[in-house]
Amino acid sequence: MRDMDLLEHVQRRATKMIRWLQYVSYEDRLRELEFFSLEKRRLWGEVIAAFQYLKGACEKAGGGLFIRACSNRVRSNDFKLKESRFVLDSRKNFFTMRVVRDWNKLPREVVDAPSLEFFKARFDGALRKLV
Repeated sequence: MRDMDLLEHVQRRATKMIRWLQYVSYEDRLRELEFFSLEKRRLWGEVIAAFQYLKGACEKAGGGLFIRACSNRVRSNDFKLKESRFVLDSRKNFFTMRVVRDWNKLPREVVDAPSLEFFKARFDGALRKLV
């Protein structure tokens, strides 16, 4: 069993121990307790790390980690990232590949946040809509 599966199992059991949520589905329990699933928490951490790389907080470590894509679409965010293609299928699970897909889906007001605190608050709101 993978670590994420084991942790998810523990979270499922822990939320089921709450008496008034005992017979409610797992997704409804998470929504009621205002928790994220472990998959969403992982996404939250990865996108915040990507924001730090892109906004210069980790300039030395991630200077060439992401490539900015040219985008002329009006409604989406202006800070799109280029999604690379690889021959090996295993590379689709790399940090940069997972983050690029989710980053490009973010709304403009989240991506254009002036600081990390504003980004976290706006991203948290956008992520809650997905739960």
